[in-house]
Amino acid sequence: MIRCDALIVGGGPAGSTCARALHQAGWDVVVADRARFPRDKVCAGWLTPDVFTALELDPVEYEATGLTFQRITRFRTGLMGRPLVETAYSRVVSYAIRRCEFDDFLLHRAGVRVLEGTPVETFRRVNGTWIVNDSIEARVLIGAGGHFCPVARDLRGGADTATPVVAKEAEFRRDPHAPGLVGDAPSLFFCRDLDGYGWCVPKGDYVNVGIGRRNSRDFAAHVRDFVSWLERSRLLVDGGGVRWRGHAYLASGAGPRPLVGAGVMLIGDAAGLAYPESGEGIKPAIVSARLAADTLINARGSFEADDLQSYADATCAAHPPAPRSSAPIRVMSGAVGRVLLGSPAFARHVVLNRWFLRL
Repeated sequence: MIRCDALIVGGGPAGSTCARALHQAGWDVVVADRARFPRDKVCAGWLTPDVFTALELDPVEYEATGLTFQRITRFRTGLMGRPLVETAYSRVVSYAIRRCEFDDFLLHRAGVRVLEGTPVETFRRVNGTWIVNDSIEARVLIGAGGHFCPVARDLRGGADTATPVVAKEAEFRRDPHAPGLVGDAPSLFFCRDLDGYGWCVPKGDYVNVGIGRRNSRDFAAHVRDFVSWLERSRLLVDGGGVRWRGHAYLASGAGPRPLVGAGVMLIGDAAGLAYPESGEGIKPAIVSARLAADTLINARGSFEADDLQSYADATCAAHPPAPRSSAPIRVMSGAVGRVLLGSPAFARHVVLNRWFLRL
């Protein structure tokens, strides 16, 4: 039997950040993940400077590892099929990384025991202790396993009431025969109904392309249209030869899932904390992980639901429910938005500074 103070289910940025913070406070922490690291984790993969601040990690330190790391000072944005607006900054506003490398780095940096290739299949709480897979005992159980985290599924006790964002993306070596892909500026291509967007993010020798939508209705058709458009734009030579991977996540504010229970907490995508405007979830994952660790440390050995409620309250305040307009308002907003996306001022101050970079 493996015994520990806290078992964290999921070794992504949320899980590794929480593990490191607890470990530094003297906790005995174990991370369990069904994957083996470095895992195949596709993600648009750009990080704003404040993500590194939250991680207490100097970007220069990460770059010195030799892992993929690209400074971003420009973005291209616009409506799919229309000319893009280029927005340049006088400073670095983001860094492009590969998640397969980044997640592996953070997990090893945490300095805790890691059980790779270990899916969590059963767990129950007996006399204040969690028994997991009949082989691990932990006083606290932390769900950090993404949208389909088994801890989140058990804590909510039923189906999600919110509709998840669905996405499909691929990451591969840059093709010199794709002349449409020039420079190092990420590109964001909004769907005509503004209910989703595609992207193309160069990162060193690699590029990540993908599309996300607020719901799954006609998603396969949107993906086909996006791939065809990438090929016509010569951003992609052979979309059929690319390995596309799908995933889902909540991006409608905290609340659809309970965040705490007796001896249990949810963080990151398991808690549904991606930003509603962009779907970006790495910073919310890291911030929620640090807050969860602080809450546990300050609980001083008492881990009932009331002892952990301050974490839930603070997280819900930071991620209020995203407003959803009526159908007529969405139609009108879409018409206006399609015009505004061609405005350099709107692209800089709203699309990028407010929605995506959160400057």
